[in-house]
Amino acid sequence: AAVAAESSTGTWTTVWTDGLTSLDRYKGRCYHIEPVLGEKDQYICYVAYPLDLFEEGSVTNMFTSIVGNVFGFKALRALRLEDLRIPTAYIKTFQGPPHGIQVERDKLNKYGRPLVGCTI
Repeated sequence: AAVAAESSTGTWTTVWTDGLTSLDRYKGRCYHIEPVLGEKDQYICYVAYPLDLFEEGSVTNMFTSIVGNVFGFKALRALRLEDLRIPTAYIKTFQGPPHGIQVERDKLNKYGRPLVGCTI
């Protein structure tokens, strides 16, 4: 639950905007936790995020929210993102690169792998 909160609306300090809207609509929710077999104190945590948390069409916003400062969360010794499933409704908001994927790959000289980047 702490990972879900830290990667969505949770904060360790009081923010003056907290009272402006209910954050329940935007909270990440941990809906399942299971222990890693044979590993002490290791767990797989399943987290769901409401689409309203993310800016439409922004891969950067989505990745910054999901894998941003939560990886510096001091309550955890280690954290690894193993799977990410993006709903079709959100995927449809992405317009893609303005020049087409081949032009982008040629500019970057990167082929045969996903092109993903974000500033954290």
